[in-house]
Amino acid sequence: MKRFIQLSCITAVLAVSAVAIAQTGGYTGPSAAPAAAAPAAAAKAAPGGYSGPSSVPLMSAKDLLANGKDDQQVRLKGKLLSHKGDEEYEFADASGKITVEIDDKLFPAGVKVDHTTEVELVGEFDKEMIGESKLDVDQLKVAGK
Repeated sequence: MKRFIQLSCITAVLAVSAVAIAQTGGYTGPSAAPAAAAPAAAAKAAPGGYSGPSSVPLMSAKDLLANGKDDQQVRLKGKLLSHKGDEEYEFADASGKITVEIDDKLFPAGVKVDHTTEVELVGEFDKEMIGESKLDVDQLKVAGK
């Protein structure tokens, strides 16, 4: 009887875990990072939030890298090509590529985002004099949603 109760508890825990994993959203496309460095399942994003027009200028990746100023607020529209590890992703639009930093909680809950999904990113440009300049993303929205 004791073994039956233990087995029932283990089965229940596994079933709940499988449901929770199936409901998480987040990036599911290619990864350039080793498997051990991949982040855990994405946390659910907070529901709601402003989704109307923005006064933050829409720029291209190429223009941002060439003319962007440190701490400038910008908007980019394109695709996340790959996960580079931790919170870094390679973003691309028609003009070129840039590394972006996205916290897992910014991915919309229940929405799979991969290398074919068009996204709109809003964030602060981190211009480096030496090394790679990046966009620190504050908001991620799946384009058209």
